Amino acid sequence: MMHFMVKKTRADIQTRYGLFAVIFEHDGKGYAVSVPRIVEIATFGTTLAEARRMAKEAIEVAIEGEVLTRAEEKGTVRFSRDARKVLA
Repeated sequence: MMHFMVKKTRADIQTRYGLFAVIFEHDGKGYAVSVPRIVEIATFGTTLAEARRMAKEAIEVAIEGEVLTRAEEKGTVRFSRDARKVLA
């Protein structure tokens, strides 16, 4: 059985919402991605370029989801029943 050393790399990813520190962990098969400021994010890419794209997309989606959730809580946005089923 082969064991790969996990190599961690930190990089800053520019999103439409600002710059975010991202951690890439390479295990020989691909890159696991985590974002310290948004702990809910976990994504993966088979190449570093793909992992960077996935990180950017995950950050933007997480922020947009949080904004929509807060807007609904304040009553400034109302989701349809179908959207609530998808979001549940």
